[in-house]
Amino acid sequence: MRCFLLRKIVSFASLTALCIGARAQTDAPVQAPPNLPNPRILSSPSLPQASSFSSPTNQLQVLTLADAEARALKNQPRLLAQQFRAEAANKRITESRSGYFPQIFGNLTAVDANGDTAVAAGAATTSSVSTRAAGGGSLVQLITDFGHTSNLVQAARFDARAAGQDEESIRQTVLLNVREAYFAAQAAESVRKTAQAVLDFRRVALRQLNALAQSQLRSTLDVQFAQVMVSEAELAVVRAESTVQKAQAQLAASMGEEGTPNYAFADESSLPPSPDPEPSGYIQQAIADRPDLKGLKLHSESANHEARAETDRNFPSVTALASGGEVPIHDSTIHRDYGAVGVNINIPIFTGGLYTSRAAEAQFAAKAADKDASLREVEIVRDVRMAWADARDAYLQLDVTQRLIDQANVAMRLAQARYDAGLGSIVELNQAELNQTSALITAASARFDYLRSMAAFQFALGDLH
Repeated sequence: MRCFLLRKIVSFASLTALCIGARAQTDAPVQAPPNLPNPRILSSPSLPQASSFSSPTNQLQVLTLADAEARALKNQPRLLAQQFRAEAANKRITESRSGYFPQIFGNLTAVDANGDTAVAAGAATTSSVSTRAAGGGSLVQLITDFGHTSNLVQAARFDARAAGQDEESIRQTVLLNVREAYFAAQAAESVRKTAQAVLDFRRVALRQLNALAQSQLRSTLDVQFAQVMVSEAELAVVRAESTVQKAQAQLAASMGEEGTPNYAFADESSLPPSPDPEPSGYIQQAIADRPDLKGLKLHSESANHEARAETDRNFPSVTALASGGEVPIHDSTIHRDYGAVGVNINIPIFTGGLYTSRAAEAQFAAKAADKDASLREVEIVRDVRMAWADARDAYLQLDVTQRLIDQANVAMRLAQARYDAGLGSIVELNQAELNQTSALITAASARFDYLRSMAAFQFALGDLH
């Protein structure tokens, strides 16, 4: 029976493979990032393998990170909505440019008048009303409005480019959400497998202690403590299962899918390198590359052109006019055909402050847009520094968690030896087991915490592709 208790140490330590490897289908060791020692994988034939903990009732759907990203880019409603907004913004360029081209209209008119009459009431001038049936057309061509139309076109162009940058910003946000959800689901699954392995092992230990107690080799107190440890392990499994279900639901939502299938995750074999020790270079990169900042600057340019366009309303507009047609049915007051050309100059003299107020409003809006861009630049500097610090911290934790496991394993071996020699109590041994389990679960999440931190750091740089 003592041989079993000695094997318990080696068997329990093999959980390190589950925590560091984080594999859903295999037990192959993980390649560590540069400058970190390879994790030491301990194994024992008595420990159930990670693949045996998958649910046999649900059909697993293997999902890679690339597949998850492709699904999100195809299905995510937020991204699709912004793509439609970008298309609409491009159409506004054509709307604004239409002022450069002739406006041609066709007319068909038929009038049955009451004799030789004229419109008199309700007008300063009078016009005759004649019985007729006629068809013709008219043309209006803008000659100049002193920059009003050209500034509207430029504003529309900047808005369209800004909409494209907004689309890129949302695309990167979608990718960030997918990666965070994917790595969180991987971490939850790794923790669940670790908790299940601990539970299976403690159940075996409880059965062995029961046998020892029946042989008067161990006390019933030891059995009671072992039962407590089994109950705690069962509680950890229940919580881990709940976390897995939540993570799977979050992943499905990040991909724009309504269902929540039971995913099996493909292992990402390598980890990205650690960020540089100094973040200043990253700050300049983010200011140059962040699509949301580019979009705000383009919106600011658009607002400035709109302000100029509103100011240009105070200037005259010059328009060429032409009209012509046939009057096959007419009375003696009009001719059979007609035609005329002319020039119209529209000079705003008094508009009750309308144009002046609209120009002032547009100028204030342009200033506000410029300040929005300045604020985003300050926020980007903050975001880069915080994401950089998180990524560096998560990278350093990879090595720390490995050393934590090694130290917990040593403490476990010492506690087991003292217990076997009759120098330590079951309480001391159980505490060592708890410390080892805590180290294993911490290590199970450390790798994926680093991957999530690096995804957030790349998003902060505007370099998430």
